[in-house]
Amino acid sequence: MILIVDDDLAIRTSLALLLKKEGFRVMGASSPVETFDVLRQHTPELILLDLNFSIETSGREGMHLLDQIREAYSAIPVILITGWGSIDLAVQGMKKGARDFITKPWQNDHLVQSVRTILNLSQPVVSSPERQKLQEKYQFQYIVGQDPKLLDILQTIGRVAPTDAPVLITGESGTGKELIAEAIHLNSRRKSKPFVKVNLGGISATLFESELFGHVRGAFTDAKTDRIGRFELANRGSIFLDEIGELDLSSQVKLLRVLQERSFEPLGSSKSRTVDVRIICATNRNLEEMVAKGTFREDLYYRINLISVKLPSLRERPDDIPLLAEFFMNNLKEIYHRPALQLSPKAVQWLKTLPLPGNIRQLKNLVERTVLLSGQDRLEVKDFQINLTANTSSAPRSLPEVGTLTLEEMEYHMIQRAMDFHQNKVAKVARSLGITRFALYRRLEKYGISYDADDV
Repeated sequence: MILIVDDDLAIRTSLALLLKKEGFRVMGASSPVETFDVLRQHTPELILLDLNFSIETSGREGMHLLDQIREAYSAIPVILITGWGSIDLAVQGMKKGARDFITKPWQNDHLVQSVRTILNLSQPVVSSPERQKLQEKYQFQYIVGQDPKLLDILQTIGRVAPTDAPVLITGESGTGKELIAEAIHLNSRRKSKPFVKVNLGGISATLFESELFGHVRGAFTDAKTDRIGRFELANRGSIFLDEIGELDLSSQVKLLRVLQERSFEPLGSSKSRTVDVRIICATNRNLEEMVAKGTFREDLYYRINLISVKLPSLRERPDDIPLLAEFFMNNLKEIYHRPALQLSPKAVQWLKTLPLPGNIRQLKNLVERTVLLSGQDRLEVKDFQINLTANTSSAPRSLPEVGTLTLEEMEYHMIQRAMDFHQNKVAKVARSLGITRFALYRRLEKYGISYDADDV
């Protein structure tokens, strides 16, 4: 049963009709006193709470009622209802324990999604997950590891994926945030729809609107044709906003509007377009600290942070290093047609001693570089030592410094060797080096390495 708390009979009636149509049982209350009369007799699964009562528009009465509900009935989740202009108040309510907030005028689909999401997430959690059981239930084939911290995360995303809850994935660079985002999409009801990835760190503030929301012909000097933005491409699917901590404040406001209203206007157009997307964000920055410093909007933080998943660094799960190294090696056997490739037991144990500040991405790069530059099929410790980067922080302290090349010289030689090996196929080179094609293009231009723009 869902309890609707609002002094406006028309709003209670409208919400009741909507929720009953979706199969929910509904009760209503028009005041704080009536709310507790209902709560003493019934235990709702969820409460929809309006922040303003009668002529009171400051929200203080609603916030006081939220405090009372949280104190007496803390197990009942609460969704706040407020006007767009009172989002700051809703954020304060989230800090007090509300699970989500909906702005007026609401969109029916969005409100129902929020209700279903909160109810699904309120179900009890099964303890002690096992990798095999998780694998049988969910699609996690691209995520390697058996560490208990990782298994807890997989269980969480398995439960969250079927909902439309926004998910914030945090963790150091190279910990696999994109893989987790893809797993959320693959295990959702949207899996047959688009999964659109956006690296916000690579989009300038001037191009933000055009990239995410599209533009119409003539919107600016070089806008020769209409362009569809990333949000429209992701309609009915999921959008992965990577490096969200890199957004400037003006872009944060524009993003918040879209997430809140589920609509946007392409640059140069006055016609709004609605969009239905699942939001998944990721960052390696501390957004809470950024909020405290005023560099990240608090209301946006709470909008994207209904569910937060923090990925452990590789040094926190060292027993997974052999599994990951073997996984990468098996992939390289197929990619390079070298079926005899293998890691020696000593090499595997040695890899576990590395700090690996670049985490999984760094381990993958190290394994592939060693395969590329070593003529041996059985890789020993010395093969990896030779191919460590000039950044000696990656090596155990007991090892001598490797080579006399600078980091830039090492990078240049690695890219050149990879380009020769992959016959200048940019996509394959970028994948083998563990970087994006755009990042590879920048380095190719930086070092003056030629490539065929049509052969990607």
